[in-house]
Amino acid sequence: MPEIEYSYYAWALLLVFSASIAWTTNFVTLPGNWFVVGMAALFVEVMDIGDAEQGLNWHAVVLLAVIAAGGEALEFFAGAAGAVNKGGSRRAVALAILGTLVGSITGAIMGLPIPILGPLIGALAGGAGGAFAGAYLGEMWKHGGSDKSVSVGWGAAIGRLFGTLGKLAAGAVMLVVLAVRVFTL
Repeated sequence: MPEIEYSYYAWALLLVFSASIAWTTNFVTLPGNWFVVGMAALFVEVMDIGDAEQGLNWHAVVLLAVIAAGGEALEFFAGAAGAVNKGGSRRAVALAILGTLVGSITGAIMGLPIPILGPLIGALAGGAGGAFAGAYLGEMWKHGGSDKSVSVGWGAAIGRLFGTLGKLAAGAVMLVVLAVRVFTL
């Protein structure tokens, strides 16, 4: 019986480590929180512990999914609200989302020379810069006014930054819940 416990704890450590790495993909606008949910569900299924009274079970996986959905909603609505709050058009919001994706990946690549934190900070700054550029271009394309376009761009950038930070916070809560639940037998 001790072999099973050692095996369980080894897989649990691997799960928490993998989930931590998956969480960092949130920086480049990938669905890192959903990767965590998927890994937790796979762990519960493979370890056949879904009906356990405590620890990591299907109830915990549902809780992780609810937190992930909240983080996604927060990220999306904060970014859109930032642009709309400044009077931005739907085109500005759509291009801000596209700009965020391109900016995040570009920022992460440009941050590579700085170990560990460089790509993360680069992705965060690049995402905000991409949101600014997308919203600015969308507003210029739609209305042509430079002052309003700058204002909408700043609104999108700040909204995206706070949205991403909110999603990262939700993911951090998920990691804590996962770690506590997986090591509670």
